[in-house]
Amino acid sequence: MTYATLMVHCDLDPGTDNRLKIAANLAERFNAVVIGIAALPESAPLYFDFAQGSAAARVQEEVRASIESRLQMTEERFRKAMEGRARQAEWRAAIGEPLAFVTRECRAADLLIAGKDPEFVTLDPGDLVMAAGRPVLLTPGEIHLLSGSCVLIAWRDTREARCAVMDALPLLRLCQKAVVAEIDESKDLQAANRRLAGVVSWLEWHGINAASRSEPLRESAAAQLEAIAAAEAADLVVAGAYGHGRLRERVLGGATKQFLHLTARCHLLSH
Repeated sequence: MTYATLMVHCDLDPGTDNRLKIAANLAERFNAVVIGIAALPESAPLYFDFAQGSAAARVQEEVRASIESRLQMTEERFRKAMEGRARQAEWRAAIGEPLAFVTRECRAADLLIAGKDPEFVTLDPGDLVMAAGRPVLLTPGEIHLLSGSCVLIAWRDTREARCAVMDALPLLRLCQKAVVAEIDESKDLQAANRRLAGVVSWLEWHGINAASRSEPLRESAAAQLEAIAAAEAADLVVAGAYGHGRLRERVLGGATKQFLHLTARCHLLSH
């Protein structure tokens, strides 16, 4: 199993170019095709409603021309970043609703790379994870390289966590160490350690150097996992997303919701 095709969502702000650097590096490591993708909804100035006839048409043409120009500049940034690094670079863009366009097109991708910084992204990362049907690698704006030498697997004995570990297998095979960590909510660390031993064995069967860590839930599973990641110097966290259902996590809070706001490292999430 490998990543033959990577898709990177390109926001139209040059400040997100570190994401392209991560995508280019992964393309080299996996000899992958990279598909750049971007979309922007058509919107008109507030005075558009008051324009009539040819004036309204002119305003609409100006809006579309501006969007097309921004998309073209974004394509140029993408192609420059991939030059000599991706096996092949493709570009897909549209004037339309970004989430619908990206989730439709990511059928062509093994891994979708997107941003998580609210001030830059044009896609809500939580919505993207839920809708993509593909693993999503969320990258903070200030990080330009994903070494993946140490990967933390945030384990819960759920379907989503199992999918996430399988989806991350190509990256895990490149890492020097994988740490499988469970924050035990049931106050039964022996049972948690038995679960972790099964995951560690499975990873070792795939040739991955793996270890386990467990600790009882104290206040916040996400905060405890983040502390473990920092202690292990992991620059990637792999986790299942919205194991309780997104509505419940939005109301009550949850690890996924908190992961989306952590900017110290990358997160690979699967739903």
